[in-house]
Amino acid sequence: MHSKSSNSIPLVNISVEQSKLLSSAKRIQIISCLQNSAKTAKQVAVELQQSPGSTHYHIKKLHEGGLVDLVDTRTEGGIVEKYYLAKSKWFNTNGNQFIDPLLAEDSDSDVSSRTMLSLRLFLTPSQQEELTLEFKELLEKWVGSTSESTSEDVKEFAVGIKMLSVD
Repeated sequence: MHSKSSNSIPLVNISVEQSKLLSSAKRIQIISCLQNSAKTAKQVAVELQQSPGSTHYHIKKLHEGGLVDLVDTRTEGGIVEKYYLAKSKWFNTNGNQFIDPLLAEDSDSDVSSRTMLSLRLFLTPSQQEELTLEFKELLEKWVGSTSESTSEDVKEFAVGIKMLSVD
């Protein structure tokens, strides 16, 4: 079975079309589930406590979009099991665009649910790398600790971090 160590996660450049596949919290959770070891759609559905049909649909779309790989196929009792593995959990769009179009500066999303934080720091290259790693760890923590809910007070949020050199 294929697996990846957590310190060898590549940043994969993707197209704008591929980035649209990642503008869903459910698909981000699926990518996270498929990061460290290959799993079937049914295994991912059980792990995320989601319906197998919906999970299979999203994995199929991610595979068609080139964001997850089909790494193994097995036949168990006449049933074909397909094992998928995410290419990465970190993606970068080609060009100057956020992966999630909702995070674009000209997005007219609901202002009442928007939180914008901004600041400037003096950083060495190693500090920038350390801060980037801390942001990734924080985002991964939240991907792992949240789930889709039928509760009316749960909303899906787009979260993005942009770090630019002023010089």
